[in-house]
Amino acid sequence: MTDNIFATSVFFRLVIGGTDLGAFHTCSGLGAEVEMEQYAEGGNNGFAWQLPGRITWTNITLTRPVTADTTKIARWLNEIIQRVEPKDGEIVALRPDLSPIISWQVQGIVPVRWQGPSFDPANSQAAVETLEIAHEGLNPS
Repeated sequence: MTDNIFATSVFFRLVIGGTDLGAFHTCSGLGAEVEMEQYAEGGNNGFAWQLPGRITWTNITLTRPVTADTTKIARWLNEIIQRVEPKDGEIVALRPDLSPIISWQVQGIVPVRWQGPSFDPANSQAAVETLEIAHEGLNPS
């Protein structure tokens, strides 16, 4: 691979349903939140019980400069438009030498938003694309 995508110290590879969508420079939103329900027990005025409830998973957002891999996203989105079907995938944090640092198995991925690059000749910044995905859960592997 000859793209300058490997100039950063860490990058992230995204694979969904067996389709490699390429490497991204940033990955945010790997997280979960447990909804807590309070239960006030009669006669016990000192505290309320905190009971764990439903887990909600935050959306994951990945960004990168526009590269040849941008067409992979366009093809994948075109498939999803034809039939939305959640698919499992994997996000792998990689060092510049391609050795993995950690990976996450992500269940039930569905695209939420894709933001393509803005091309402005007055702006000298690299054209960047952003992909946001929703999912049903993740596990480090």
